[in-house]
Order: sequence, then structure tokens, then C-alpha cells
Amino acid sequence: MKLKSFITAIIFGQLFVTSISYSPFASAQAKVESVEEEIHKGPNNGRLLEDGDFTIELAIFENGVEPEFRAFATKGQKKLAAKDVEVNVKLTRLGGVVDDIHFYSENNYLRGDMVVYEPHSFQVALTAKYAGETHQWSYDNFEGRTTISDSIAEAMLIKTEAVSSRTFNETLKVYGKLKLAPNAFRHISARFPGEIKELHAVLGQKVKKGQLVMTVESNESLQAYPVYAPISGMVTTQNAGAGEQTNNRQLLTISDTSTLTAELAVFPMDQDKVKLGALVNITIPASEKVITTTLFDTLFDVNTEQAKVYRAKIDNTKRLFNVGQLISAEILVGKYEVPLAVKADGLQSFRDFTVVYAKVDEQYEVRMLELGRKAGAWVEVLGGISAGTEYVVKNSYIIKADIDKSAAAHDH
Repeated sequence: MKLKSFITAIIFGQLFVTSISYSPFASAQAKVESVEEEIHKGPNNGRLLEDGDFTIELAIFENGVEPEFRAFATKGQKKLAAKDVEVNVKLTRLGGVVDDIHFYSENNYLRGDMVVYEPHSFQVALTAKYAGETHQWSYDNFEGRTTISDSIAEAMLIKTEAVSSRTFNETLKVYGKLKLAPNAFRHISARFPGEIKELHAVLGQKVKKGQLVMTVESNESLQAYPVYAPISGMVTTQNAGAGEQTNNRQLLTISDTSTLTAELAVFPMDQDKVKLGALVNITIPASEKVITTTLFDTLFDVNTEQAKVYRAKIDNTKRLFNVGQLISAEILVGKYEVPLAVKADGLQSFRDFTVVYAKVDEQYEVRMLELGRKAGAWVEVLGGISAGTEYVVKNSYIIKADIDKSAAAHDH
């Protein structure tokens, strides 16, 4: 097993190195990072873009507001009045979406007219006009992005799905035990006092309704008479043997285990959520089998832990389950449609955000999510990604590792 794991690690490492070495984006990103080392920052912590003695400082401002661009213009050492300069910025995002941002004069700076939403990963094209002259710059500002070829992604078992609507089943996790169903047993006594001449069924034996289980000789008539099984089932109690007197006591108990009852404990804080008739998925420990049934009633009292006991029927005609087995269950307490949902397995962390990785062609990029309710393997999405977006649902940690390794800067 250790050797197998070692070989797997080597193969994985080779695949990973191959994906980075032959990725056109990886080399482009390296160039971007080398350029970013030479980026000059202005007094407002923005990027300085220079054309001769004309300079624009472009900064992302987000103190107390949603992220927005602010631009500051200078000519030589002179600060220019914002009203005298025209600025436009076009952001080309992964997938070809273009944000066209116009600027207007505010105080001593130019303010962009739209939010620069996350991720701040785009190609930037800036045009500035002043005193009849036009100045243009373009540069890449990538973060949370990487490239892995489809062949390598397939080898790494990276799987994707499309963001879509989803029906959420809200469930309540509870625990309980399997019991005999109500009226599922019969106690057998002798009709007339006498000696048990023969037992035809003993403890643990299966019997059918009408089957001879005992022969008793009456003490008064000295005549033998038969005792038959009133139901089909199993002999679960044996209190007598051949040669004994019946003595007006219970001799055998036959229990029908073809149907069992799941008794499920629901604590006070959750009791108003649970309704009779609700669907229940029951799991037996150490078994992958899930039994779907419904709640049919509840007991009139509470257990020692003040939990109310709800009951559900379990088909046991194949004798797969046993009285006394401990069980867990999920009771359906709500069902609703959400417009957008993603699989929880695809979620990763990026800076202070919870993200998934969107896929466009052979490129992957973070999508910062606003999340809502969770139901089973799915999480509701309130914002940060659009319907139909292809995103990574399996082995997303591989994408995270590659992006964390490149550590593209978050340019403010």
C-alpha cells in the first residue's frame, strides 16, 4: 500500500509539473509577475501609468464603499483638475465579458461609475484624454487564475458541472432504535390445565399461522389437544418444556418480525418542525443501505431525555434487520427550490472568501460566493456566480494548490 501511494504521488507530481510547464498561461503569468515587480505606486496606492510627462494613477478604493476605481491625473509635477480630464477603463474578464467604466469628476479625482466586482482579475485597457491628446495603456491584472489542459485535468480526475437551480430537501438528523411493531406478538397459554406432552416449536424457530406448536394432555379429561400458532413469526420466548404442567402461565411468545418499527427521538427544540407523514431516510450503522419510509404516529409520552418519540414502519420481510438495532435517520422537514446552488465538495477558501473555480476553456478562476442555506451535499448561492457557469465539483483542491503556488497579486 505504501509503495502504491508513493508511485501515485510521483505520477501526480509529473502530471502537475507538465500542466504548469506546458501551460501558455503559466508562462504569461510569469511575465506578468515579473512586470508587477516593477510597478510603481502613487500616493493613493494606485498603479502609475505614464506617457511622457502625463501620468494617471489608477487605484481601487473600497473604504466604506464597494470596490470602485478612482483616477488621479498629473502633468509633470502639476496635479490636474479632474474636470479637465476624460478617462475610460475597459476590463476584459475571463470568458470575454467586458466592463465598460466611465469616470466623472468628484472632488480632486475621477470616480468610476460602476462597482469593480470580485475577482479583480482582468485585462485592463485605459484611455485618457487631456488638452486634445489621447493616452492609452493596457496591462494584465490577474488573480486566482490558472491554466490546466483538458488532458491533464482529466488525468487528475478534475470534474465540473454547471451552476443551476436545485430543489433543497431540508432534513433533521435524529437517532433511535428498531422495535417490534404494535400488535406484532402473541403470548400462548394452554386452553385447559394439563401436562405438556410435546413441544413442536422452540425458541428461535420460525412458525406459520396455524402450525402445531404444542400438544397438551388435559388433567381433567386426560385427552390430548393441540395448540396452534395464532400468527406467523418466530418463537421469541419459551417458558415451558415437555413434561411440565401448564399452570395457567404464558408458555410461548411468537413475534412477527416481518414489519419493524423505528422509534426516533426528537428533542423539544425541533419538535415543531416535524409532522406526521413526513418522509424519513433511515440508516443502519455499518450498512450503506438507506430505508425510505414515513412517520405514522408518535407516542403519547416522552423518553428519559425529554425527547418525543416518532414512529415509522420498516419492511423486514427479508429479515435483514433486528429488534434492538440502533439507527440514525433524516426526517424531511422542508422542501423548497433555490435559483442557484453548488456542490459543497467544490468549495475552497481564497483570501477571506469562500469560492468555487469557474472553468472557461482550459482556464480556471475563482468566483467569490455569497452563500445561503445548506441541504445535504448542496449549498445555496446568493451571489458571485451566474447560472450555467461551469465550475469544479471534484478535486478542486488541485486548482487551489496551483493558484496558491502562483500567488498572483491582488492589485489595489
